[in-house]
This record gives sequence, structure tokens and C-alpha cells, in this order.
Amino acid sequence: MVSRRAWQRGAVATATAVLVGVATAAPAAQAEPNNNNSRKLRAAVSADGIIKHLKALQRIADENGGTRVSGSAGYDRSVDYAEGVLRAAGYQVSRQAFQYQTFISYGPGLLQRVSPSPAADLPNVLMSYSGSADVSARASVPAGSATGCAAGDFGPANVGTIVLISRGGGCSFGDKATNAQHAGAAAAVIYNNTTGDLNGTLGETFTLDFAAVGVTQALGQQLVAQVPSGLTLRVKADTFRGTATAENIIAESVWGDPNNVVMAGAHLDSVSAGPGINDNGSGSGSLLEIATQMRKVKPKNKVRFALWAAEESGLIGSEYYVDNLPAAEREKIALYLNFDMVASPNYVRFVYDGDNSAFPVGTGSAPGPAGSGAIEQLFHDYFASQGLASRETPFSGRSDYGPFIAAGVGIPSGGLFTGAEGLKTAAEAAVFGGTAGAPYDPCYHQACDTIDNINKQALEEMSDAVAHAVITYAFDTSSLHAPVQGTGPGAGDGGGGGLHDHDHEVTQ
Repeated sequence: MVSRRAWQRGAVATATAVLVGVATAAPAAQAEPNNNNSRKLRAAVSADGIIKHLKALQRIADENGGTRVSGSAGYDRSVDYAEGVLRAAGYQVSRQAFQYQTFISYGPGLLQRVSPSPAADLPNVLMSYSGSADVSARASVPAGSATGCAAGDFGPANVGTIVLISRGGGCSFGDKATNAQHAGAAAAVIYNNTTGDLNGTLGETFTLDFAAVGVTQALGQQLVAQVPSGLTLRVKADTFRGTATAENIIAESVWGDPNNVVMAGAHLDSVSAGPGINDNGSGSGSLLEIATQMRKVKPKNKVRFALWAAEESGLIGSEYYVDNLPAAEREKIALYLNFDMVASPNYVRFVYDGDNSAFPVGTGSAPGPAGSGAIEQLFHDYFASQGLASRETPFSGRSDYGPFIAAGVGIPSGGLFTGAEGLKTAAEAAVFGGTAGAPYDPCYHQACDTIDNINKQALEEMSDAVAHAVITYAFDTSSLHAPVQGTGPGAGDGGGGGLHDHDHEVTQ
């Protein structure tokens, strides 16, 4: 762990700073001049080629405090590396700088049961943008609804306590924490309302001096049951929140129709806890290698690659890009493809459910703009052509496609995902292999998300699907406007176990 002072220096450093010893871009792989169809491009793009980029990102993290979180030197060096790769491949590259409220934790959150016996450390995940605290207090539950979405859910019985709040109710985690703090609570423990860990963010606008951690549904219910027995808890968090500068990387092909842009993106930043090689070196590294192998392709449509900053802080980089894109330029974007975690160790081949055919109302999913279902179908059809199963994951707006599908923007979107903290079901294990009841990525948002956390087979299969989609749309986007027959594997059955989606969950 790097010192607090060093972290603060990194948090406010601009992303254009150049340090001695920056990792240099790997030499560009030799691209064939005719990698202009799916078969040829997939043959050129390999897991080994992508892993060269992942090793470079790992080295950058190792040399910069073990992380590549936006606002740190590790992220700045990642930007330098990516720009070097893209420029070497012949793209027109620009950086888009913005300022935002950063969040850095100096260690994991601490949650302890003090009494009744036995005293114990309890598993938890610190909420992003949590304030700092070290408080021991009696536990309580909201006086009203367990979800704490209304100020009136808290009362005098919650003053000075560590309040246990359920996920759900349609409000954000930040709303829950704000309501609790305004009522005089000392800290909050928010428990899940489904299986798996709860990774959440209070949001970049949350600046209250108040700590919140997330726990599983099972642990939360256990603690709630102990409240009448005089449960006492301790919550500790050591965090920094302040203004930082970060940069998106935008790279465009020289060739192609500028009025019909095919866009593919992935976030480049990690969380502060680790180097983020699966999350999301795997997605950004895949795009770097695909861009390299397309260096001599002359696409019919303009191809634009984007590597986003501050996704882990709440999709800030992609939101900034979309918000600052003139309406006329938005209309030129034919579609957006998003790739966030494509090499999870216990993986499933998840496709974003663009038409929301697989998930019932109330699961946090929603249909994407017209054309999103066609993107979903393209991925399902590709996997089927390779004899590979695929399943759907909710189009819930929790990764960088969110700003593109937002109301008033309406850009057809889709993408791939191999799973985060959610648990693989027995049905998924029967189809995809791996371990039922275990997380798709046991190192999600942890220090162990290193180069050793990559499933090479997953990376090979998913990067081929990414390459297929990018090169297909680079030459023809007409399928976006054609009727979609069927909705792919998993339609109507509730889909796969991707309900946890990715990344930092903000609501419910």
C-alpha cells in the first residue's frame, strides 16, 4: 500500500503528467493487409496477443502502488501505454480530459461484531465514496421500511446507531446513506436482497462524513435477527475523496464513412484495491489488440475505439463523453459496443439483453434503443456458429453502455460480459463448465485481480466474438434496422446468472 500522501498526490495529478520509467507500448503485432472479414480478423486476434497488453498493464500497476485507479499515476501510465499502441496502429488518437470527484480507499472496509459473543470480523465490501469512520455502536434497523428510501424510515431509535438497511426500494445507495446520516445514525451496513456480495457506490456526489459497507443478504438477515439481543458492531473506513483529472482515449480509423460511426469501448481504469486485469484490462486489452490487427483494414464505416476513465467511480468518463457530444455527432454513431470483463475465471458467455426479452419487469433491466436487439442476436448467432452456448445478462445500465442507451440519446448498444461477483448456478455450470455456487470472478474488485486472474480460454472465445462484431459492423450496419427473429438463448427463461451485472451498482 502506498502512503496517504502519495495517494493524494496521485489523485490530483493531471493525466498528462509524464514520469520517468513509464511503461512503453508493446511493439505492434504484424497485421495482415487483408484482415477485412471475421474469419481473417479472428485468426489474427489471439489471447496471447491480448495478454501482452495485460502484462504491460500489470507492470504499470506494480510500478505505481498496485493499482490503476483513475486519478492515480497508475491510470495515467495506462493512458500513455494505450495511446502508444493506438498511434502505432495508425489511428487518429485524442485525449478527452475532465475533472471529477475521485474516491480512494486506503484499505478494505472493516466490519466487526463486538457483542454478543463471539466477537468476529465479518465479510463486507466498502461502498465507493464512503466517508471515513471508526465507530462502535449498537445496531438498529430502520423504524419504517427496511429499504430506507424515505427520510421518514428513520427515527429516534436510529440515532447514534449503526443501522442495517436492505437493498431495494428503487432508491440509490447514496439516498439510503443520506437518509440514515440525516437522522443521526453513526454508520450504515447495507445488505443485499439477492445472492452474492454487494458491491455498491454511494455516488460521486456523496460527500457526507458517513461510512457505509455492503454485505450479503444472508449476513444482513443474520445481523437483523440479532438486533433485539443488543447487537453491537464496529465499522471502520479510511478513504479519500477529492477532485482529480482523468482522460478518456478516443481513437478513430482514417478510413470509413464519418457519418456512420461504429463505436467500441471498454473502461481502462481499475478500482483502488488492485490492478484490475480482468476488470477491465481484459476488455480494454482486447480492443487494443483488435485495433492493432485492423491497422491495414479500410472499413466502409468509420471505426471509433474508446477507452473510458473513471468507470469505477460511476461511469463518469463515458457520461462526460456522451454529455459533451453535439446532437449532430450523436446521430452519426450507428451503434456502441461495450466490453467490460471478458476473461472471468469461472466464466459464462453473457450477452447483454438488448431487447429485454429474458428478464421480468422489476429486475432492473430495460430494453435498449431500437437496434440493440439486433446486436444481441448477432452475438448469439456468432456463438451458435462456433458451437458455443451463450446466455443473457440484464441491460441494466451499470457499465459504460449506460450513457449511450439513456433517454434522449438512444444509440443502439450491446456487448459481452463473463460475470463478476455473482454466483454461477448449477444450470450454468452444466452448460459452461466451472464451479457452481462460486463467483464468476472470485477476485472481483480485489487486490488479487492480477494477470493470474485471467481465464485464457474465456479470453480467446470472447475476443473472437468482439472481433467478429467490430469487423462485421465496420463494413455493414444494415442489420441494425432489420426485424429480429427470436431473441437468442435464454429468452423467456429469466436468462442466466448475470443478474449482478457489473460494475459498481448504484441503485436497489
